[in-house]
Amino acid sequence: MALEIKQEGFRLKDVLVVVDIPEATYHYHVKNVGKENAETKLKELITDQFKQSHERYGYKRITKELKKSGHQVNHKKVYRIMRELGLKCVKFMRKSRKYNSYKGKVGKVVKNRLNRRFSTSVPLQKLVTDITEFKCLGDRKLYLNPILDLYNGEILAFDIKQKPTLDLVIEPLKKTIEIVKKHATYRTTIHSDQGWHYQHNQWVKTLKENKVFQSMSRKATCADNASMENFFGILKQEMYYGERLVSYEELKKRIEDYIHWYNHKRSKEKLAGLSPVEYRTQSCQSAA
Repeated sequence: MALEIKQEGFRLKDVLVVVDIPEATYHYHVKNVGKENAETKLKELITDQFKQSHERYGYKRITKELKKSGHQVNHKKVYRIMRELGLKCVKFMRKSRKYNSYKGKVGKVVKNRLNRRFSTSVPLQKLVTDITEFKCLGDRKLYLNPILDLYNGEILAFDIKQKPTLDLVIEPLKKTIEIVKKHATYRTTIHSDQGWHYQHNQWVKTLKENKVFQSMSRKATCADNASMENFFGILKQEMYYGERLVSYEELKKRIEDYIHWYNHKRSKEKLAGLSPVEYRTQSCQSAA
C-alpha cells in the first residue's frame, strides 16, 4: 500500500505517517518487490520453455535456452524454480524389442568404411540409417527409416510405413540423394546394418549410380551404428515410452512432428546449444 501511495506523488515522509510503518521497512519492501517481479517473470519464462519442449527438457537445457534468449540465469536457480513449480521431465527409457531385418546374405554385403568414426566437420560426408519398429493400437505396427547426417545429427529424410517394405528405405534415399547432389562438397558415405533392405540390388544400384560409398556394420554389432541407435533411443524416450498406445495414423503424425521439432528446435550440447538446423545454417553463414 505504501508503495502505491508513494507512486501517486506523495512525499515519503507523509506516506510513512499514513501507513504507520518505519522507513527501513518501506525500503525493504521496495527492494524486494523488484526481486519478486523478476522471479515471477523468470518462472513464466521457465514454464514457457518447458511447455515448448513438450516437457522433454530438464533444468540444464532450460538454462541454455534462456541464455540463448539473452537471459543470464544460474542453472541452480532454474533447478530450484522447476522443483517449486513441479516441472519434471517424466519420460523414462524402457526396453523395446528391436526390429531385425537381417535375413542372412541375400544380396551384397560391403565392408565397414565408417569403422565407428562418427564425427565429421563436413556436411553430408557421413550419413547413417536404420529401421526401427513401434507398436500401435489394434496390434498394428509402424516402421520408421530415417537418414541422419553425422555432421550435425540432422534427419535429412525419412519414411514411415505399416510394413517394412523396400520402399521404406528407397524413398528417403532418393530424397537424400537429391540433397547430396545439390550441396555435398565431398563424396558421401552412407552406413547401415546388414538388413536385407540394404543388401538389395535397388539400394546398391542407387548408391553406385550416384557415386555414394556404401558402408555396413559387422553382423550383429549394434555399436557399429551407435549414432543411429542413439537417435532412436532419444526419440522413443522423449515421445513414445510412457505414453498410451495410439492409432497408426496418430503415431505417424507424432513422429513427423517430433522429427521437425528435433531438427529445428531441440538443442544439442555438442552443437554449442543449437539445434541441428540452427547449427548448419550458422555454419553456412560463417563460411559465406
